Amino acid sequence: MAGHSKWANIKRRKAAQDSKRGNLFQKLVRAVIVAAKEGGGDPAINMRLKTAIERAKAVSVPADNIARGIKRGTGEIEGATYEELTYEAYGPNGIAVLVEVMTDNRNRTTPEIRALLSRNGGQMGEAGSVAWMFERKGVIEVKGKGLDEDVLMSCGLEAGMTDMEPAEEGFTLYSEPTDLHTLKEALEKAKYAVESAETHMIPKTPVEVTDVEAARKIIRLVEILEEHDDTQNVYSNFDIPDETAAQIEE
Repeated sequence: MAGHSKWANIKRRKAAQDSKRGNLFQKLVRAVIVAAKEGGGDPAINMRLKTAIERAKAVSVPADNIARGIKRGTGEIEGATYEELTYEAYGPNGIAVLVEVMTDNRNRTTPEIRALLSRNGGQMGEAGSVAWMFERKGVIEVKGKGLDEDVLMSCGLEAGMTDMEPAEEGFTLYSEPTDLHTLKEALEKAKYAVESAETHMIPKTPVEVTDVEAARKIIRLVEILEEHDDTQNVYSNFDIPDETAAQIEE
């Protein structure tokens, strides 16, 4: 599973900056709405809703906003109806891209995403063209200095962990999506500091990009796609080695 960690670290730092963006709250509330619509308004039995609420709370989305989002999802109050769409695309250097959106108007969102791709070295692909290159996994970030890798691994394996790799200030643990919350609860019970616990589309075979300019173009495309109001997640199969990432950060 190794390969995406350096870029993941860059993205996490970027996410901390992006929390100041005005549309972040809106995106997180949309996730709450859709989760409540699909699985009901009780986070104790709707794990997707529980995760959406935790993500919203992590960046201080007001409790009233979250509560209204749940009620909109369950139909207790009226509001826009959102649907989930996944666009498959190719970026610079032929890298694969998945863009997950939540929109109340696909006729608006689809051409907008297509235009962002074409203006930034990418192009829309057909359904099924790149999705096979990814698999959905539970991803948990554990933070802490001086963590005992063997002890953490033992705890994780007992709770459904499938892989683990070093990350900035800690470790990244992977699991099957169905084991994500079991693993998270086991780690928290063992007093580990769980930074985040979400499902992600992980590339099966990352494509290494060592050229700095090519890497910059790819990162720029991903950032532009992420900034779209309807975008929830952007995934790609590129891997930037530490040396190249260091040059980009400079």
